[in-house]
Parts: sequence; structure tokens; C-alpha cells
Amino acid sequence: MNQIRGGVAEMTGDDARHLKRVLRAEAGQRYEISDGRSAWLAEITEARQDRVVFLALEPVASPEVPVRITVLAALVKFDRFEWMIEKATELGVERIVPVEAARSEKGLFEASRKRAERWNRVARESGQQARRLRSPEVASAVRFDAAIAESDGLRYLLDEAPGEPPLLRMLPAERAAGASIFLLAGPEGGWTESERERASGAGWQPVSLGPQILRAETAVLSAVAVLVNAWLA
Repeated sequence: MNQIRGGVAEMTGDDARHLKRVLRAEAGQRYEISDGRSAWLAEITEARQDRVVFLALEPVASPEVPVRITVLAALVKFDRFEWMIEKATELGVERIVPVEAARSEKGLFEASRKRAERWNRVARESGQQARRLRSPEVASAVRFDAAIAESDGLRYLLDEAPGEPPLLRMLPAERAAGASIFLLAGPEGGWTESERERASGAGWQPVSLGPQILRAETAVLSAVAVLVNAWLA
């Protein structure tokens, strides 16, 4: 969506074509729109094949999550990874980075390059559905050692190994708004001992989400929900 100026906004290109052809947009219909800075209830005043014009009617509340969460998620089968992107976006994550881990299925890293555009579109559409002003960036996939080089914030390695402390217990007592947190989530089969050692050596804190063994995408969403609610409490 282009910038809303003078109460008027314009949508062009593929998004406009989708709205017109698939959703059958017509003048007089109302939608919630956002230009990345504010959200509005708006009415369509003009709907062509590649151009839709809106008149902003009234602002719509769009609260932001008080913590900045980057998810570094080991690559799993793409239908499940895509579902994780959709739901993590709804929960308020700021950035998603696909990671090749030792136990990631072979071929996913190279194939992920062809999915980048689709994954960002999924994040954008999910963000719109959740009334987010800004959808998360889905970055290009990285190798494990590049993932653990992230260093600007609190860093937690989600680990199913017994004996690790619960994530909630390891959060800081003082939770400043806007704090930056990195979550590193493993693949099916979990982390190797070498990966655990390298992450620990790079300053990552291993944490647990409980005694159950969770699927990779479930672990990501559970951890994000814990963090968001901890910062809202």
C-alpha cells in the first residue's frame, strides 16, 4: 500500500490485481488498510484491474508487540515452515531467518532460495490479517555458524535436551520495552552436540519449553508466545 496522503491511498501491481480479480473488489466496499505507519478503515472509490483507490474513513487500532523477536528457525519441510511463518507473524515476530542445521533435510537450503518471495508474501498477508503495521522480513537462509553469529540482544537456543532451564526462568527481571531477542530453533531430530557446543561458545543460552518433545514449528510458536506474554505482563 502506498502512503496515505490527504486521506487517499492507492494500491497498484499484483496486490491490486489480486484484490480486483480474486476478491472482486468494487467501489463502495470497505477494507482495513495500512501504509506501514498507520492503519485505517477505508472505502474503495475506484477499482481497476491494476489500480485500486481508497478513501481513509477512520483510524484502526494496531498495537505493536513490546519486544523485538527474531526467529532463527532450522529448515523443515516447506509446508510446515510456511505455516510457522504465518503463525509467527500473527504473534508479532519482527524477523524470520531460515537456518540450515546439521539435521536439516538435505536439499532444503538450496531449494529455499526459490521460496523467498513466496515466504515474504505469506508474511505480508498474515500481517495484514493480524492488523500489523509492519510485516516481518523473511531473510535468505543462512548456515548454522552464520546464525549463531547474531549478537545484538538476548539469545536463546531452544533445546529438547533434559536438564535445561525453562525459557521463562531465564528471562531478565527487568523487561524493557523494545528489547531485542533472538530465538534459535532446531530441526527434526534436534541439535547435534557439536552445534550445542558452538552455540554455547558463542554466548547462546540453552532453554527448555518443558518435558514434551515438540515439533520444530510448535517449539517456535510456543517460545514466541511465552516471550510476548512475558513482556505484556
